[in-house]
Amino acid sequence: MTSKPTNLRPVESGTLPSDPVEDAVAASEKGRREFNPERHVYEPHRVGLPPMGAYLREVWRRRSFAYEMSRTTLRAQHFKTGLGQLWLVLNPLLLCAVYFMLVDIVRHGNRPPNYFAHLVAALFFYHYYSGAVNQSARSVIGGGRLVLNTAFPRTLLPLSSVLTAFKRFLPTLLIYAVVHVASGLPIGLHLIMAIPVILLLTAFTAGMAMLVSAAQVYFRDVASFLPYILRIWMYATPVLYFVEDVPDRYHWLLDINPLTPFFGAWSDMLDLGLWPSATDLLWALGSATVAVVVGGLFFISREREFAVRL
Repeated sequence: MTSKPTNLRPVESGTLPSDPVEDAVAASEKGRREFNPERHVYEPHRVGLPPMGAYLREVWRRRSFAYEMSRTTLRAQHFKTGLGQLWLVLNPLLLCAVYFMLVDIVRHGNRPPNYFAHLVAALFFYHYYSGAVNQSARSVIGGGRLVLNTAFPRTLLPLSSVLTAFKRFLPTLLIYAVVHVASGLPIGLHLIMAIPVILLLTAFTAGMAMLVSAAQVYFRDVASFLPYILRIWMYATPVLYFVEDVPDRYHWLLDINPLTPFFGAWSDMLDLGLWPSATDLLWALGSATVAVVVGGLFFISREREFAVRL
C-alpha cells in the first residue's frame, strides 16, 4: 500500500520549483547592491561654458547665499562688536599715518596742499580693492566642502569676498568725510559721482577676484605671492602721490596701469572738486568690462573641475 506524499505544493504549469540556496544567494546579492555605497570616479571635464543665460539667472537667484557667506565671515571677524568695528577703521587709519610720516620724511616736510586728505581717500579706496582680491584668492580652496557637496554657481564664492570687503569699506567713507570737511575741500554736486566710480571699481574688483580665485586652484602659491604683487601695484598707482607729481619718464607706468583711471577720477572729484573727466570714466568702464569678462569666463569655464582639483 502506497502512502501519499505530504507537504507538497502544486507546481503551476511552465514553472519549476525554486532552489532555496539560489534564493539565498540572490537575496544576499540584492542586499549588497542596495546597502553598499556606489563608487564615483571624478575626472577633469573639458573646458567649456554652460548656458550663460541660465547660469547668470541662477547666480542672481542664489544671491542670498553670497550675502550669508559674507555675513558669516564678518561675524567671525567680530564685525558686530564695538571693538571689531573700531578696528575696521583704525587699521586703515594707522596705515595712513605710517605712509604720511614716511612721505613727510622723504619730502623733508615739503608736501603738496591737502596731501593728507588725498592719502586717506586713496588708501581707503585701494585698501578696499586689495582686501577683496586678497581674501577671494582662497575663497574656492576654503570652500572646498561646499564645492564637493553642494550644487551652486561657484562664482558666488569670490563674489562673497568682494561683498565682505565692500561692507568693510563703507565705514571708512564716514571717516574720510570728516577728514574732507576738516581739510576744507570743496563740497558740491560733483561728489555724487563717487557712486559710479565706486561701482566701476567694484566691477573691476569682482573680475580680478574671480580670476585669482580660479588661478589659486591650479597654482597654490598665488595667494602667497599676491600680497607682494598688490603692494607693488599700489606704488605704481597714484595713491601715495598725485598724478601731477609723476615725472614724464614714468608716465608710461600710469598709462599701462588699469587702476589709474579709477584713482584719477577719485582724486579729481575729492581733491580738486572737479567732475571726473569723460576719458577717465570711459577707461575705467573699459577696464572693468575687460576684468569681468576675462575673469568671469576663465572662472566659469573651469569651475566644473574644481571638485577634482581640490
